[in-house]
Amino acid sequence: MYNRRKAIQTLFTGTATAAAAPFLLKMKQSGVAFEPETSALKGNINHAVCRWMYQYLPLESLCSTAKQIGIKGIDLVGPSDWPVLKKYGLNSSMCNGAELNLTDGWADTKFHAALIPRYKEHIALVGQAGYKNLICFSGSRRGMDDETGWNNCVQGLKQIMGDAEKNNVTIVMELLNSKIDHKDYMCDHTKWGVELCKRIGSPNFKLLYDIYHMQIDEGDVIRTIQEYHPYIAHYHTGGVPGRHEINDTQELYYPAIMKAIVATGFNDFVAQEFIPTGNDKIESLKKAIAICDV
Repeated sequence: MYNRRKAIQTLFTGTATAAAAPFLLKMKQSGVAFEPETSALKGNINHAVCRWMYQYLPLESLCSTAKQIGIKGIDLVGPSDWPVLKKYGLNSSMCNGAELNLTDGWADTKFHAALIPRYKEHIALVGQAGYKNLICFSGSRRGMDDETGWNNCVQGLKQIMGDAEKNNVTIVMELLNSKIDHKDYMCDHTKWGVELCKRIGSPNFKLLYDIYHMQIDEGDVIRTIQEYHPYIAHYHTGGVPGRHEINDTQELYYPAIMKAIVATGFNDFVAQEFIPTGNDKIESLKKAIAICDV
């Protein structure tokens, strides 16, 4: 599977621009300006899209397309690209760039010396830019039990939470499945993440509930959202199995999930993070937004 880790590694290669050439030519030849279609959306969900899924497009093209669809934010974009988002009036809905990777995270104290200054720097940048969310990862277990992982995460994260609170930035730890995609990842169940939130004890530390990942590792998606929504700052989508389109080719029924999210009073972002399989990837994105716009 062409996953996020591999995609991020190639995000800024020249192949992205080359692959986008036919799309850009079509835009130019059409002579049709990209106008927002937000009036067609209900407004109950703040829609976003993850950058890495559309790396074949230059960021400006993705931003133009997002505006046309009615998307308000781009996930997993770092400081160097924020000026482009601001140009198009888009939010950096889940900022990144402070993390080391998905495996070397807060659960292992040997990475704290590198993580703490990186996060302090990025927290200040996120706050200055007027954004809110900064992603983080537990990293791998490496043989640790839950208690050791919790203690290590608390020890490191509490050293940056003062900065986060001062800058009105929320540190958001992503829940990832350890069954298929991220073997040995520690924060792989909602209850584990919620316990960490309780131990840190700050309103500026919450979870990124990735619906795809949590369906794989624990299921019971709607009830989990209903019970633990106070600890969730952000959502990602994805079809199960395969992390592809969220339509009737997969096992989750996203309209019901989105209605459950809205019913909790959630007013932040839900970001599309599925890997399109069809030839028209933008059409797949439009359809996903329509499915989630309850």
